[in-house]
Amino acid sequence: MALQEKIPVPVFSEAGREEFVRDICPQRRPAVLRGASLGPCLHKWTVDYLGQKGGDKEVKIHVSTVPQMDFLHKNFVYKTLPFNEFVKRASEKKHSDFFLSEDESYYLRSLGEDVRKEPADLSKQFPDLAKDFHMPDFFEPDRFFSSVFRISSRGLQLWTHYDVMDNLLAQVTGTKRVVLYSPQDALHLYLSGDKSEVLDIDAPDLKRFPEFVKAKRYECVLEPGDLLFIPALWFHNTLALQFGVGVNVFWRHLPADSYDKKDPYGNKDPVAATRALQALERALHTLDELPDDYRDFYGRRMIQRIQTRTFCHRNADTQQDSETTLPSRPFTKPG
Repeated sequence: MALQEKIPVPVFSEAGREEFVRDICPQRRPAVLRGASLGPCLHKWTVDYLGQKGGDKEVKIHVSTVPQMDFLHKNFVYKTLPFNEFVKRASEKKHSDFFLSEDESYYLRSLGEDVRKEPADLSKQFPDLAKDFHMPDFFEPDRFFSSVFRISSRGLQLWTHYDVMDNLLAQVTGTKRVVLYSPQDALHLYLSGDKSEVLDIDAPDLKRFPEFVKAKRYECVLEPGDLLFIPALWFHNTLALQFGVGVNVFWRHLPADSYDKKDPYGNKDPVAATRALQALERALHTLDELPDDYRDFYGRRMIQRIQTRTFCHRNADTQQDSETTLPSRPFTKPG
């Protein structure tokens, strides 16, 4: 069976706020925005400069002996390092100081001061570095949710997942490959919560994940200065081609009360979606009272009702057969 076709993510040069709001964001499709003004960070953020300005503030990081990090099976450990030491190690190919092995991989996803209550905000956690980064103004300021510092070792690959808010990934240093999948291909991604079980997207195990080849693969390589628009619910997988530094900026695309107020990471399903999924679980438990053949019949009727009531019409270039083939594992989000 052939692997997925690679569809390039469209690139927009010199796109400003007006074009983004009028033409790009409403399409609900990923887009690379090239030529945006990100500020002096593009030439200032060397390893030495980052270490100097970030100082010895302690940061919680992911450390793994393999570059392909897997959140579902936790093939990494959490460690704490002074920021300047972390940046030094993350930029090295081999380490004289290490936790697990001399070629271990590092990843930082910055957190709020109170990780249980406060979203990450570059201006609060790293104020001296935040002065160098010009926040994209492609959304209303009162919609801002978080700005997340991301720093990766060369070769580090993060698991495929979705977020519930729109975001811009600003690539400041290094290059990064990003692979994306449409929300309409969710049934082909073997989800466990908001993450795909298909860890190796370049050489997937098609015996375990036969439906995966049906998902259309969108791909781009981000250069320093690029912004990638990732609409809410689009799945994405990142691979650092070089040691790299980036900033993710998230904002509320839906009304504020649509989101869980106790979610500092911004990755919990919208409140209405959570209620619907919980109601579905209750309905499925009710069907357990019936014999297998009845449960099968009424389960299929429920699927038909869901398709009729909720499925969107696809754009022409993402059109697939109208008959949806369900994978062998269900699409569920843990309660």
